[in-house]
Amino acid sequence: MKAVTVYDIAKEANVSVATVSRVLNNTAPVKKETKERILELINKYQFQPNALARSLIKKETGMIGIILPDITNPFFPEVLSGFDQQARNYGYTFFLCDTMSANIDTADQYVRESEYLNVLTEKQVDGIVMLGGRIDLAKPGSELVSEVLEVSKRLPVLLINGNLPGSFYRVAMDERLGAELAARHLIELGHRDIAIVGGYRTLRNTIQRTASFTKTMEQYGLKVRKEWVLGEGFSVRNGEDCIRQLLEMPQRPTAVLCMNDLVAIGVLKGATKAGLKVPEDLSIVGYDDIPFASHCVPELTSVSLKVNELGQKAAEILHKLITRSKVPKTTLLEPELIIRESTCAFRK
Repeated sequence: MKAVTVYDIAKEANVSVATVSRVLNNTAPVKKETKERILELINKYQFQPNALARSLIKKETGMIGIILPDITNPFFPEVLSGFDQQARNYGYTFFLCDTMSANIDTADQYVRESEYLNVLTEKQVDGIVMLGGRIDLAKPGSELVSEVLEVSKRLPVLLINGNLPGSFYRVAMDERLGAELAARHLIELGHRDIAIVGGYRTLRNTIQRTASFTKTMEQYGLKVRKEWVLGEGFSVRNGEDCIRQLLEMPQRPTAVLCMNDLVAIGVLKGATKAGLKVPEDLSIVGYDDIPFASHCVPELTSVSLKVNELGQKAAEILHKLITRSKVPKTTLLEPELIIRESTCAFRK
């Protein structure tokens, strides 16, 4: 039996396809008797409009493309969870494109991003969200920027926690404030010898957090030792490497601020193996407040980027862009310091 289409419904009801669309999507008023006639036919044939039909009628696919660098990093699934919760309220589903690049310096990552940008544009998604990758670079190449700029001329592109030179829409947490909250917390606990570890010196977030940490230390008359600014990575192993280097130095810090929670877990692991007690011998602060942070022993003090809220806000803003509503170029959210068991007052 031939499947009934929106065109068949329109023909039998003696109305236009647009009128059927208005009834299906409740986007505009339709005369009562006409609406009842259309609904009667929809029930008679148990008609369910497919995605292709909807896209032909509404000029929308209901699909959003999301490009990110590493789905195994707990930060990204948490953002996606919040995004999905809100996006579903608007009727969207999404394509997830993972460039599968834990190493930030691999050129392959940006090649895959370019491929995904092309594929998503060809699939006529309603909008694209980008997390990580090129948008986190402090100095992205002109070609990397121009590719995204060209796509943004054809459909809405939203950057989460990153930026590119030019006029792009973005939603982000205040990275500088997050590092300031962490530094103030440690300083007010009496710590004066504080290290900052992890991240990549080519990334904007690492640069901003380090600069804010340094500025906060200086406001309290404290200096940041260059040898205590360590690490090239966001992994547990990177944290283990950093604490091992710190413990081999003639003078050790009494507290460590980590660029993310995975690094903090590595520092915690390495410190414990070396016989140190956390927080009695070493206070540790993480960044991101991933679910693992509250399941460590001791539980990890961390800067919460409110990732669920971040994801929901991103979905809300992208929907407004898709529906051509006005939104500011940058929406900045405030992080929060979650104090748990891995920090305590300095003990001589």
